[in-house]
Amino acid sequence: MPSLRALECLVAVADSGSITQAARMLHSSQPAVSHQLAALERETRTPLLHREPRGVRLTAAGRAAVADARRAVDAAAAAVRAARVTGEAAGGVLRVACAQSLTVPVVAPVLRRWHRHHPEVATTLRESTTMAEILDLVEADEVDVVLVPAPQVDALTTTPIAEEEIVLAAPTGHPLTRGDTVRLEDLDEVPLVHFASGNGLSAWLDEALSRAGVRPETVMRTAVTTAAPHLAAAGLGVAVCPVSAVSAGFPGAVRSFSPRWTRQLVALTASGPDQLTARFIADLRARGVHVPADVRSQLRS
Repeated sequence: MPSLRALECLVAVADSGSITQAARMLHSSQPAVSHQLAALERETRTPLLHREPRGVRLTAAGRAAVADARRAVDAAAAAVRAARVTGEAAGGVLRVACAQSLTVPVVAPVLRRWHRHHPEVATTLRESTTMAEILDLVEADEVDVVLVPAPQVDALTTTPIAEEEIVLAAPTGHPLTRGDTVRLEDLDEVPLVHFASGNGLSAWLDEALSRAGVRPETVMRTAVTTAAPHLAAAGLGVAVCPVSAVSAGFPGAVRSFSPRWTRQLVALTASGPDQLTARFIADLRARGVHVPADVRSQLRS
């Protein structure tokens, strides 16, 4: 297969009509250009140039080759430009995925900032409620970075993003909200708005309750993480959820657990993140988990 340099030499000779001028255009020497052209003729097994006293001109084979050679040279230059602007966050495509519950409170504000400050970067977002599906996206190279609660995945590169509090959401005036905090043991036999089996929080919460020896009474299940605290506030029971699921203007009560209960949020990449992905991860870390002021005021510092 001919080298890109040989194709560059053919295009330069076609444009200048002279090997000497082509060498100047390519900042090379005349013997070096002649060597590349000779190698290209050996590869094609046919003369590409008529060498004349006042310069050179393309043969029919040379004219046939130069059009594709020009496209190859242009494509190579475009590839370099694309890589450069992507590395500088001035272009390219960034493919993001996240746990569904993290879309609005964590990922959306950073995406909004990128649309404003990096308009040449095209971003895509995929959401899921199951960890297995998200991890499959990374391993299949369908996304560049995912934001999830910390899993144990040795094959992936993990970058800590933020620590998120787990809270109790309940109707205003519920007995469990009379104090500043609530204990996990206090949930025993309490009506609970749980998560549907398709939501990754379902198994996570079951495991936590089981370890604590707590058996609440599940009154209903929802697949939408942000719906759980609102269903609890409507009087159906209480909900245990990440604080990111509790929106501003929440109509119920929110309490911290004692001891304080948190989970780690991480960014996962198939390998060490490239410059574009690393910049996005840095912005996720700088943003962290935003807790609305009215929700924060109800939580223990």
